[in-house]
Amino acid sequence: MADFDYMKIVYAALTIFLTINYGLILQGIIGKIYARVGKRMGIRIFQPYVNLIRQWATRTSISHGVMYYLGPVFRFSGGAGILIFLPIIYGAPIFSSFSFAGDLVLISYFMFLGTLGMALGGGESGHPYAALGVSRGLSQVTMAEIPMIMAVYSIAVQYHSLNITEIVAAQQGSFLNWTLFTNPIATAAAMLAFLGSMMRSPFDVVLAPQEIPIGPPTEYQSQFLAMLMTNRTIFPVAKTILFVNFFFGGVALYDNYLLTFLVFFLKTFLVYMWSVFVGLSFPRFRVDHSIRWFLKYPMLIGLISIIFVNIRY
Repeated sequence: MADFDYMKIVYAALTIFLTINYGLILQGIIGKIYARVGKRMGIRIFQPYVNLIRQWATRTSISHGVMYYLGPVFRFSGGAGILIFLPIIYGAPIFSSFSFAGDLVLISYFMFLGTLGMALGGGESGHPYAALGVSRGLSQVTMAEIPMIMAVYSIAVQYHSLNITEIVAAQQGSFLNWTLFTNPIATAAAMLAFLGSMMRSPFDVVLAPQEIPIGPPTEYQSQFLAMLMTNRTIFPVAKTILFVNFFFGGVALYDNYLLTFLVFFLKTFLVYMWSVFVGLSFPRFRVDHSIRWFLKYPMLIGLISIIFVNIRY
């Protein structure tokens, strides 16, 4: 413990703070994009800030079981956990947080932690259809995770490492070293699984905005909803950074910090927009359609990626 660098705690807090702001800005921009596609004006860019501050300032007198209140905590912990164990900018200590201590296995646990916590919390909401919502949400998440795990296994075999920093380091030197070009099959499987993990149309099964508004956004109020909203700014950005690290060379530290942040913005924004583009192009699947889709195309591509990497490497 004597050698522990306590500044890493400060760096982790700074990373979470900056990610929350980046996520809120993205929410405002994407809200505008969705509205303009539908020929509407849409929300103001800063509206997500207003919504979040309003919810944090609200109190509730509704009482439920303990697990109901721990659900948002688990959800937030999942997103924040992924973020602080990732190398945000390769070669920059201030944006590396605790990446030296994390690996693919730990990140995989954090990815499922938030979903499982919300499932346990939803079970104590008292809503008569809570069990239905939990079952269909977990079903889709599980199906989306299977091809993702196959792709992750494939790149772990390819780079002979479970350490995310080492995987990013192996992709430096040229864009041809990115996993996108050295293992395009695993990249394809992961990017299809990414659509399910982002829970946008056609895979927005849990929130189901086209149905009667039920689920987490209406079951939770005040600060509990605010914690869920905070996580909705962190979790998508954290997963986007994770995919950039795995498949698109990560973000290396340049001599010019402006160039570094420009590359970070371009890579994360373009990967994020992949789910937005698909969401604007396709209507929502039913739960059974969603599960069958993941069992066919992404899973098949994931199996091919494992065969490919074991033959080649």
